[in-house]
Amino acid sequence: MPENLTDNPTNNAIEDTEFVKFWNDVLAPKFIKYKHVLVDGLTSHSEAVFPNLRVKEGDRVLDVGCGFGDTAIKLAKKVGATGHVLGVDCCDAFLDFGRREAKELGMENVDFAIGDAMTTPFKPEYDFVFSRFGTMFFDSPVVALRNMRTAMKPGATMTHIVWRTPDDNPWLSMAKSIVLGFLPPPGEDAQTCGPGPFSMQSQDMVTGMMKSAGYTDIEFVRVDAPVLVGRTVQDAIDFQLALGPAGEVYREAGDEAEEKRDQIEAALADAINVQKKEADGIIMDSSSWVISGINPG
Repeated sequence: MPENLTDNPTNNAIEDTEFVKFWNDVLAPKFIKYKHVLVDGLTSHSEAVFPNLRVKEGDRVLDVGCGFGDTAIKLAKKVGATGHVLGVDCCDAFLDFGRREAKELGMENVDFAIGDAMTTPFKPEYDFVFSRFGTMFFDSPVVALRNMRTAMKPGATMTHIVWRTPDDNPWLSMAKSIVLGFLPPPGEDAQTCGPGPFSMQSQDMVTGMMKSAGYTDIEFVRVDAPVLVGRTVQDAIDFQLALGPAGEVYREAGDEAEEKRDQIEAALADAINVQKKEADGIIMDSSSWVISGINPG
């Protein structure tokens, strides 16, 4: 484990960032409450990608923004006993889930550490760097992508998964449109989780970011997959009003949002009720980019 990344949740480098404070203080409890959506519901995107990842037995892998640790554990299974995976996230509450699962599985080739991948001074010791839906939230994405590259050996690959356009992702955009019919948009001083889930939707823009960060051989692969948005209609409504673009509008509206909650819930119920229902719950369409680049050394 890099000496600058520790399991100490009081790491000062983490606490200095306003976005990191917001994630830990406001978003982390909500993410934990809706883990069944944010992990189980989005697994189809990583499942579509994992068979083709440039990861082999014995590799050292860094998983950036690993969240609850499910992808880090999948990567640890791919690299085997001779390899090693380090999962890094700014929310220690998330990492505890990964630590517990790894312990239950008896896996000794995966560790979890609290850290901010945008500022941590990595050593170039990794064969592969991965991030599922994490890079979209860096407030300085080129700086973050460049810093992630410093963790890579010459010739190593970085692959990150990001959301495509709002139109391609009605599971997030539809609810925001409905909520904005009742509430004002957030102001410029709104507390946010960073640039947001659609900040890397543009292939041209992200290609420029990757090149500026020093990556070569940049590739984009589109993945369309159904996602679980809630086990029931009410679960889906509660999720949308707690997190994501609609959740931000609702949170920032404060008392006005609470006063109009019944009306908002009714409108969301009408829209969600017509979505596809499967045994696990409510299913909606989603689309992501799987973006890869090489560290030329």
